[in-house]
Amino acid sequence: MKTVVINGKARNATGRKDANDLRKNGSVPCVLYGFGREQNLHFSADEREFIPILTKPDLTVAEINIDGKTYRAILKDAQFDPTKDQAIHLDFQELSEGHAVITELPIRLTGMAIGVKAGGRLLQKVRKVKVKAQPESLVSEIVLSVEHLDVGKSIRVRDISLPGVEIMQSAALPIATVEITRAIRSAQAAAAAAAKGGK
Repeated sequence: MKTVVINGKARNATGRKDANDLRKNGSVPCVLYGFGREQNLHFSADEREFIPILTKPDLTVAEINIDGKTYRAILKDAQFDPTKDQAIHLDFQELSEGHAVITELPIRLTGMAIGVKAGGRLLQKVRKVKVKAQPESLVSEIVLSVEHLDVGKSIRVRDISLPGVEIMQSAALPIATVEITRAIRSAQAAAAAAAKGGK
């Protein structure tokens, strides 16, 4: 798992005015949700600290340092200013041994499909899947090879194999498909017409 260090400061005040003051000073108000903790931990950090997490699709573990203590967590939710495209609030889920978490993992396709070599077009229909897993079983991304994929064939959720990870979506859901293009249809029609004419 990829990891990024976040140097945060505990928030004593959690009202709207405090949050707005933090944003004006270039910080982002955040909440850390944990297992077995009576209260959630409110903190803030410089917005630049979150760039590696917010600009990449990979699931990244945040090592959040607050008052001399480090918490391992993953980003749970992010709210953005619609006009400035800046993060205005972030929610993190603490990773604790023995407690499964639910999150989304990005899917990255690799290789050249044989169907594409034959003139088909590769279409990725799903870019993230919802999963449930213990922290030690999480990965930054799911890598799937499409080299074997022929024209008209698909890779589906059931084709994902990750030990210790439960995929929480329909097994039949297609992730990537090699579609038949107009050029292939034309070639097939021409071949069929030639075969018929030769009889």
